[in-house]
Amino acid sequence: MKSLVWEAPRALALRETSLPTVPPDEVLIRVAYGGICGSELSGYLGHNALRVPPLVMGHEFSGEIVEMGEQAASINPALSLGAQVTVNPLFCTDESIWDRRGLNQLCPSRRLIGAHRPGAYAEFVVVPAQTVTRLPAGMSLRTGSLTEPTACGVRIGELAGAVAGERCLIIGAGPIGLLALQALQLKGAREVFIADLDGERLAMGAALGGTPLPPRSVDVVQSVREATGGGVVVAVDAVGSAVTRRQCVSATQPTGTVILSGLHEEVSEMPAADIIRREIVVRGSFAYTPANFAQALALLEQGTMRLDPWIVEAPLAEGGAWFDRLIDAPGDVSKVLLRP
Repeated sequence: MKSLVWEAPRALALRETSLPTVPPDEVLIRVAYGGICGSELSGYLGHNALRVPPLVMGHEFSGEIVEMGEQAASINPALSLGAQVTVNPLFCTDESIWDRRGLNQLCPSRRLIGAHRPGAYAEFVVVPAQTVTRLPAGMSLRTGSLTEPTACGVRIGELAGAVAGERCLIIGAGPIGLLALQALQLKGAREVFIADLDGERLAMGAALGGTPLPPRSVDVVQSVREATGGGVVVAVDAVGSAVTRRQCVSATQPTGTVILSGLHEEVSEMPAADIIRREIVVRGSFAYTPANFAQALALLEQGTMRLDPWIVEAPLAEGGAWFDRLIDAPGDVSKVLLRP
């Protein structure tokens, strides 16, 4: 089969690889769409220790089951040959208190398809039966492939707490920022400011109902403080740089919450004294729970969260070029879906 193999920083190549065998508790999926995630962009640059070349990345995907191990149906009775499915790529290999609490993404034994094992930038991928979810009747494989990133937005919305009638801020209008914007709106946020250096991405946020703040022409923190009389209740950093993390803290009102989602920089300074003196709550938002994943699929089925009309579909062979585009000048592209 053909696979897009990450071989070194900024080096992706389409290669012939062996068709994987199917263990008893797994299934073989013919990939329909594989989305490009921001974490994979950092991996592509060599900035992500989780990903080690050579590797077939790809953890946001949908497809059709073409082979099942003999135990797969008993593990997941919803599955059958020909079923159209999506996959929760985070799974635990050992039971822990975290997965018993429904927080599988925090389990010490967690594994990620497309990082710890080959992912969906290929014609076929083998995954544990427990990770597979059948798509609702009538849902397209294209829409189904958006479940994983949508779940990240749902998780941010859950961690934001009570925001009905309140003002919030999101820095970063990439896919997760755009989905977090919609998650906060669904929870009743009165207004959501959104900032991004890329004007075309900022325009996407505005089209989805966010109040745009262009950092090149306005002071984001000052604008937010003036508009709110002191700061937002919740600020979400969907970038992950030292600057954006500090901006989120500064733009948040006393006792407010800062949610760190972006992973661009693994380590950065934080304004600890300001956090202490204004009793700011700072918390991380990593991936999603199984419940968030299920809710994301339901929201996509209802049509209440979206990344259209800014989705681009591209052949797997053009994956390298699209990785470079998303890093250097993403523009008005909310998500790139690679088609094997």
